[in-house]
Amino acid sequence: MDIFIELLILIMSLCALIWGATQFINGSILISNILGVPKIFVGLTIVSIGTSAPEIGVSINAALNNSTHLAVGNALGSNLANVGLVLGFTACISAVPFNKSLIKREIPILIIVTSLAGICLFDNALRRSESVFLFLMVIPISFYLLSTIKDSQKKLEDESGNSSAHNENTLVKAIIPFFIGLIVLLVGAEFTVGSSQTIAELLGVSELIIGLTIIALGTSLPELAASLISALKNSHEIALGNIIGSNIFNIVLVLSLAGIIAPAELPSQTFWRDFMSMAMLTTMLVLVILSKLKIRDKSIKPSIGRFSGILFLLIYILYYGVLFF
Repeated sequence: MDIFIELLILIMSLCALIWGATQFINGSILISNILGVPKIFVGLTIVSIGTSAPEIGVSINAALNNSTHLAVGNALGSNLANVGLVLGFTACISAVPFNKSLIKREIPILIIVTSLAGICLFDNALRRSESVFLFLMVIPISFYLLSTIKDSQKKLEDESGNSSAHNENTLVKAIIPFFIGLIVLLVGAEFTVGSSQTIAELLGVSELIIGLTIIALGTSLPELAASLISALKNSHEIALGNIIGSNIFNIVLVLSLAGIIAPAELPSQTFWRDFMSMAMLTTMLVLVILSKLKIRDKSIKPSIGRFSGILFLLIYILYYGVLFF
């Protein structure tokens, strides 16, 4: 009976986590627009980091509760779910188109941060010095992304300038969802970690497994829902960019924050099973994208099709088979 109560608490906590993150992102975007912050800056910072807000909240709370294994499992599991489940399932429904310039910007970053994560986890430990270095990668990544879009900066600044004429009442309306979302996000993360710890004890499994499965799937639900809705409406050209951006920040923020707050020794499976599975899916994603970039006909929009989607899904299912059996 206790396990069902804890599962109910976990489900409600995840719902609160997702709702709070959504309100937090919406409020942040509204405030940025009202204050005249360039939209390109909003897109590269608030929105990208916001997609990882549930994972960040869980990671911080888990580390503060000495559950670093849960935080690490959440970071790696979310990246696996974003590619294997979210992108794979979406591509099975409808081809996922992508912008060449966007991918050329973010793919090199994804490769670098994934490699750095492997270096950090290779010795079966998440150390504070390595985590600080990983966290500081946010700075050069932000500068790099901003420097690659200078041509479109002026136009976007002009657009955002028009939105600064809002009155104070509008600013108040934007601040309210921002703070409410932040509070709900923090409370939801606290209950998520607490119920996860209890479930792990009741089931007799490690917190790492809980983080890789239940928590990772739960915190990836916003990406899955958004991608599926976009696919059904045939308007998901930015879906792949959002998934890649989320995976980048899951590593440089979610993983690093756990190591900074509570460094810990990790089981060997963390690198050889979990990280290597994530690295394999990431490598396959990069290869699929690069193969599409070779299309010379400019009238054909590059996209990830059903075959690739099925392949991602099968690998993700195979990973779960290895995880449990």
